[in-house]
Amino acid sequence: MSHRWEELTSTELARRVAADPDCVALIPVGATEQHGPHLPIGTDTIIAAALADAAAGDLAVVLPPIAYGASFFHGTTMAGTVAASGTETAAAALRVARACVASGVKRLLFVNGHVGNAAALWIACDEFRREFPHGRIGVMQWWELTPEIAGHATADAVDWHANAAETSLVMALRPELVDLDALAGADDPDRTAGTVFRYALAQVSTNGVTGHPSRASAEFGVQLWSDVVEAATEMVRRAHRERAPLS
Repeated sequence: MSHRWEELTSTELARRVAADPDCVALIPVGATEQHGPHLPIGTDTIIAAALADAAAGDLAVVLPPIAYGASFFHGTTMAGTVAASGTETAAAALRVARACVASGVKRLLFVNGHVGNAAALWIACDEFRREFPHGRIGVMQWWELTPEIAGHATADAVDWHANAAETSLVMALRPELVDLDALAGADDPDRTAGTVFRYALAQVSTNGVTGHPSRASAEFGVQLWSDVVEAATEMVRRAHRERAPLS
C-alpha cells in the first residue's frame, strides 16, 4: 500500500490509521520562488517532498506538498516567485493539519524546505496545540537535523540561499533541473554578517543567491542527502513512539 495520502482511497487511509493509531502525517511545505540563475523555482518544494517520501517508511503517510510559502522578502524583480505571507502560510499549514485530525491522524510533522517558512509553521503549531491538546505536532527542517548537516548547510553562507549545499542536493535529486552552465558565475557572498535588521533580497544579493554554488557537486549532494534522510527517518521513528513527558 502506498504511503502517499493522495494515492490512497478513503477506505485504505481509514484502515491504515486504524491499524496504527500512532501513524505520523508528514506535510511537506516548500516555496515557489527564484533560486538564482541555476536552480529551479520549485527547489524548496522538491526537496521537502522528496525528504518526506524518503523518511516515511512504514510509520508515516505523506501529504501533497504545500508549494507556496512565506517568500514576500524575495520581492518581484526576479521572475518566478509566487509568494504567500507568513499569515497565509500559517493558515494553509493549519488547515492541512486540521484535515489530518479529521481523518484520524493525530501525529503531524511539517517537513519544511524553505527557511522563510519557519516562523509561520511554528505559529501553526501553536494554534494546533491549543485546538488539539491531545494531538502532536512539530517541524522538521533538513538543514538543522544534526550539527554536521547544519555545518554543511552554512559552510559558505550563514544566511544561505541556492548555495553549495542546496545546489548539491538538487544535483543529487533532480540533476536535469540544474543549469550547470550558470554555476560558475552564480556565486554571491553573504552580506548579512553583523547586520541588525532583516532585509529584502534585493538589498543583500545581486542575483538571488547567497553563497557559492560553484562549489557544489553531485557527489557531495548524494552524501549529504544520505545523511539528511538517515536523520529524518530517525526523527519519524521518534515521532511515532514519543509520549508527552507528563502523560
